[in-house]
Amino acid sequence: MALQTTEGTPRPGAARLLWALACAMLAAALPGCSRRQAARPEVMPSGGPPAVLLPAALAGITDGRARFREIFTAVLAARGGAAPGSEPLWRLAGEGGPTGQPVNLEPSRAGLTVVMVPGLLAECVADVAPLFGDALANLEAQGYRTATIRTEGRSGCERNAAIVREALLALPEGTRAILLAHSKGVPDSLTALAANPELAGRVAALVAVSGAVNGSPLADTMPGLLVRLAERLHFSGCAPGPHGEALNSLSPGVRLSWLAEHPLPAGVRYYSLPAFASRENTSAGLRPFFDELAATAPLNDGLMACRDAVIPGSTLLGYPDADHLAVAMSFDTARNPLWRLSFNRNAYPRAALAEAVARFVEEDLARNAP
Repeated sequence: MALQTTEGTPRPGAARLLWALACAMLAAALPGCSRRQAARPEVMPSGGPPAVLLPAALAGITDGRARFREIFTAVLAARGGAAPGSEPLWRLAGEGGPTGQPVNLEPSRAGLTVVMVPGLLAECVADVAPLFGDALANLEAQGYRTATIRTEGRSGCERNAAIVREALLALPEGTRAILLAHSKGVPDSLTALAANPELAGRVAALVAVSGAVNGSPLADTMPGLLVRLAERLHFSGCAPGPHGEALNSLSPGVRLSWLAEHPLPAGVRYYSLPAFASRENTSAGLRPFFDELAATAPLNDGLMACRDAVIPGSTLLGYPDADHLAVAMSFDTARNPLWRLSFNRNAYPRAALAEAVARFVEEDLARNAP
């Protein structure tokens, strides 16, 4: 079954432990390699159409940061989950002041289903850190239905788009889904929506959390050792995909070309949460990649440049202060210490973030209802 409503938590197997150990080892072994690669920054991804950087408003982005901050703050105050004195969202220039509107924290009656769409390799560690696995119970308690689509962790966007389509069509008739997609789950979802316009009748919104919208430069520069490790390690329940297909689908040239050629369905509303972190707040297993990206994109989450994680024409919700995994996957509660060693900056109020997203989208859908 591609669609799941619960996730098991068996003990991680040998392959998953090896992967965690490899991440920790790579954190120590790769910085020198990263510096050498970063010495030749790419001004424009090869093979893709011309792209430019613009202020969000000029790129057709709606700024929803002020209202989202209000909702997120209210949820945190009601549910807890944030460290005292911490600020889970960056406050960048241009963000407006509070709207002063009340935040409804009563159980939702909108009948929305929050559907998780995982990213690259997420299937391989779904029993260790399922996507927003620590947020599902709270979402259900707040009146939202939840489901998780089990895409293939080592397959390309076209294959996973077919899985997304089948899973969404298997939902009960009348379902209004919010796709909460992470990393490569975003282009997988966009590909499904563009290829199957009929899904707009079931999908009310797509939310990109550190989404690989424009791809990542790392897809073109990833060390061969790590690529081979990711492709060849045996994971129970995570079959190898076609050689190189998953990583190639994240190349900036591939993603920008796809965006240029595929208009997105107008019946779906789009939202973006591009995370980034300081180097000190980036997990050890991601720091080599943070360093490489930082040569040309200082605002990054360890795997994605912040500027590449926004869906064209979407509503910008905010900038989580978290690395690529901390914003969506709970490695900080993994049973085996190797995971916690590799991803040692993984704490983030994910349950509150997911609820705030659902409440913002619900409010926005009601405001823009025909």
